[in-house]
Amino acid sequence: MTTKLSATTLASLTTASVPAYDRATLTPGIVHIGVGNFHRAHQAVYLDDLFATGTDHDWALIGAGVRPADEAMRQKLQAQDWLTTVVEQEANASSARVTGAMIDYLQPGDSEAIIAKLSDPAIRIVSLTITEGGYFIDPASQKFDPTHPEIAYDATHRDAPKTAFGLILAGLERRRQAGVQPFTVMSCDNIPGNGHVTQNAVVGLAQLIDPALAQWVSANVAFPNGMVDRITPATSDREIALLKENFGIEDNWPVFCESFRQWVLEDNFPAGRPALEKVGVQFVDDVAPYEHMKIRILNGGHATIAYPAGLLDIHFVHEAMEHPLVGAFLAKVERDEIIPVVPPVPDTNLDDYFALCERRFSNPKIGDTIRRLALDGSNRQPKFIIPSALDRVQRGQSVSGLSLVSALWCRYCYGETDSGAVIEPNDPSWDRLTAQAKRAKDDPKTWLAMTDIYGELATSQPFIDTFAHALQALWSDGTKVTLERYLANQL
Repeated sequence: MTTKLSATTLASLTTASVPAYDRATLTPGIVHIGVGNFHRAHQAVYLDDLFATGTDHDWALIGAGVRPADEAMRQKLQAQDWLTTVVEQEANASSARVTGAMIDYLQPGDSEAIIAKLSDPAIRIVSLTITEGGYFIDPASQKFDPTHPEIAYDATHRDAPKTAFGLILAGLERRRQAGVQPFTVMSCDNIPGNGHVTQNAVVGLAQLIDPALAQWVSANVAFPNGMVDRITPATSDREIALLKENFGIEDNWPVFCESFRQWVLEDNFPAGRPALEKVGVQFVDDVAPYEHMKIRILNGGHATIAYPAGLLDIHFVHEAMEHPLVGAFLAKVERDEIIPVVPPVPDTNLDDYFALCERRFSNPKIGDTIRRLALDGSNRQPKFIIPSALDRVQRGQSVSGLSLVSALWCRYCYGETDSGAVIEPNDPSWDRLTAQAKRAKDDPKTWLAMTDIYGELATSQPFIDTFAHALQALWSDGTKVTLERYLANQL
């Protein structure tokens, strides 16, 4: 027997914990743009915990989205009264909980309804998880790109925008006109200085429309920086079936994740905020040290194992960690090249943090896939790998490991594993990357000619030399032998 998740069946669930509060008492305080798995496993869980304390029930979530896929998510959640089953997976235990922090989800594409909700004084925070590639950042300069076609469209369609930033700006403009205090804009994406990046996008778009509006946003709207962390794989039929089999719950789109979670935030919320410190959120004056640690060690670690594992036809992340060459490659690159250029973090030992990352990556129950880690390298490499390499070359230090990481990404983008299996497109710029990777097989420097990705690192002779040597080794000897040579300090 299975139970289909809905508000009317909550009381009958015995295999999962359910909201320890009356959802009828919730009123909205946050609009969240980009309701994906990570949001539902992270921010929504923290709020669910907070509501269970009996306080802050005026901070419930309303979902919103700008992509076609968001409508599919909205329909799946609407059918179960906006509830989500979150399954926390560790090697020796699994547990399920149903969260109820979301109470509505605005229809994607209905810009007027979304703008109207954003202009409601009850909404005091607008949060986002729109992925690293959703901020219209020029990869090389890491600055907002005002020439992007979607931004150009919003600049001339200010009442019917299509991007998250167009909607946010339209909502702020209506509040300004009505004399309503602006909401706080809170990014929950893995981007260094995500608050600053979000501010640059909103202000940059406003500058195209009305410089006075841009000046007002700069002076009056808060964009706190934050660091978020929880490994949350994509949901597939596998997870839906596991939930039915192990817990007897039918959920249209459950979330499976690890038990670990972390959230570090700047306490910059002029319009108010929920008391998230009661449920484990750290509020600090400066998030940057935590961001650097997480993005370079954890996300950089994911990028380090993704491409050798992909080329060796490894499917799951925990299987990559079990592979003696891939696991050792991660450890050597991290300890020799990444961790030494990560600035100190308050009350944190970086070696201990990396050891925690290794344990998390090795969790066999998560079912995280190498393909997910390898996704969107054109946006992730400039944030997770290239900054560490640039720091090292500027200090005159070796980049043999990080150059090999880049060479492995290039080899992966060729579109074929070492065994000859086809690698299906796995990047918004896949066609471009594949074409460059094919040219780079004969002339490695053509890969680094993508200066929009590599920036000034593309002109660093030490990096050029080590990258070219690593890529040539991958083509002549294969991934396995190249990793063996690197680990033996013979590459």
